[in-house]
Formats: sequence, C-alpha cells, structure tokens
Amino acid sequence: MWIVVSAVSGLCIGAAVIGVVARWRTIRALDRLREAEQRARSAERLAEIGAMTGGLAHEIKNPLSTIGLNAQLLAEGIEELPQDRPIEPEVKSRLTRRLGSLRREVERLRGILQDFLSYAGELRLDLRSADVNSVVEELADFFLPQAEQAGVRLRTDLSPGPLLASIDAPLLKQAVLNLMLNAVQAMTATDNTQARELILRTRTDKGADKQPIIRLHVIDTGPGMAPGVRAKLFQPYFTTKTGGTGLGLPTTRRIIEAHQGTIAVFTEVGRGTDFAVTLPALSDPATTIIEPRHDARSADTTR
Repeated sequence: MWIVVSAVSGLCIGAAVIGVVARWRTIRALDRLREAEQRARSAERLAEIGAMTGGLAHEIKNPLSTIGLNAQLLAEGIEELPQDRPIEPEVKSRLTRRLGSLRREVERLRGILQDFLSYAGELRLDLRSADVNSVVEELADFFLPQAEQAGVRLRTDLSPGPLLASIDAPLLKQAVLNLMLNAVQAMTATDNTQARELILRTRTDKGADKQPIIRLHVIDTGPGMAPGVRAKLFQPYFTTKTGGTGLGLPTTRRIIEAHQGTIAVFTEVGRGTDFAVTLPALSDPATTIIEPRHDARSADTTR
C-alpha cells in the first residue's frame, strides 16, 4: 500500500513539475514573441522615417517654388514702381496679393514641418484609467455639429459599460477623431445615393491570449476603398484627398499601437468602411494604470 501511495504521489509531483515547466515555456515563448514584435515595429518605424524624408522633400518642393516665383515677381513689381507719384490702386492690390500668397505658403511649410516633427518624434503617453464609452460620447458630442453640417447622421452604439482601459484620453480622442474626419470626407466626396451614416460602436471581447479587450469601431456608409488604396492607407504621405497631408491615418495607427492596441480596416467598394480599434481592457477596476509603452518604434530613434 505504501508503495502504491508513493507511486501516486510521485506521479502527482511529476505532473505538477511538468505543468510548471510547460507554463514557464509558454511565458518564455510569449516574451520572445513580444520582443520579436517590438524589433519588427522598430524596423518598420525606421523604414517609415526613411520614406517620410523623401515625402517631406516632395511636399516642400511645391510651396518653395511658389514662394520663389512670387518673391521674384514682387521684386520686379517694386523695381517698376514710379518714384515720382503715388502707387496706383491696381498695382498696390497686385503686390498685396503676392504678399498674401507668400504668407500662405510660408504657413503651409510650417504646417508640413510641424506634422513631420510630430510624427517622427517620440510619443509619450500619460496613461490613466478611463471609460472608453465616455471618451466616445464626448467625441460624438463634439463632432455632431460638423457631421450635421456635412449631411451625415452620427450615432453611437455602445456596449453596456463602463469599459475601463488605461489610456491617454486626449491622444486617443485625436486618433479616433482622425478616423471620423476621414469617414465624413469619404462620404461627402462622392455622389453616393445611400444614406450617409457614421457609427461609433464599442464592444467587449477576449484577445488571442484570453485577456479582456475593448473593440472600438468607426463605421461609415461611404464608397468604400479599392484594395490598392486599402493597402497604402497607413503609409506616410499617401492620400487620396486634395490638400491632405497623408499623416492622419499613420498618426492614428501610431497612437493606437502605443496603447498596446491594434487597428484593422474592413472595407467593401460601394458599401462602406469599418476601422476597428482594439485596446487592452482593465479586468480589475481597482487597477488604475498599466505600464506605458513609450512607442518602441520611436524610442529607437486620411484615406
């Protein structure tokens, strides 16, 4: 009997040891996976900065040409001014317009450079426990007048909350607002006959690691996107809009990933688009802040 008990005890201990080893191996595998993902993001970030450098040169070239031309014309106009009589109103108006063009192009250059520096610089988060539903409701209230002016119906479809997450609320609002602006612009840029509707939806779910997550959807009934456009959405300086900088969606993705989240795009031509943001949820309401990830991609340094 003693031998049987000893054998059973030995088997139990062995099974426990095997279980501990298996868990340790799983944890190590997950750690290696996270490290690999971080290295991949760092490499992707460096590639993006390289691509942006070329894009920045292209973006700056046009306003510089305009500035140079207007400066030359302005100088010629001043040289031709008569010295012995007042400036004629027509001449004064022409010179004033050229000065105004110079000022506008200088402001445009300043904006391009500011966008570049903001995107290329390090992103620091001030993470605090907050209700994602409340953030979405505040955004909806803020954006409602602009949506109505564009003839877009804005509505929310929120999961019963609160949905707690550790977030930098102002930055998350900026990211989601970029998606909302893109959605409205897409719906109003075409003669789409179907109703223009913008939906903000939240849901709870479990991630691949069985941990709780929050899904935030920005859905529109716009024209959708072709596969070629969809593939380039998050490339810096890619835009299909006149006057767009092409940094809105890349900035949105960067903010979401800095929150340890993800963003996916589901779109169908003629039916609309769904930008799905996933964020880690706080499973314990007493937890106030998770360890921030200071954007590993930058630390190594709109449809």
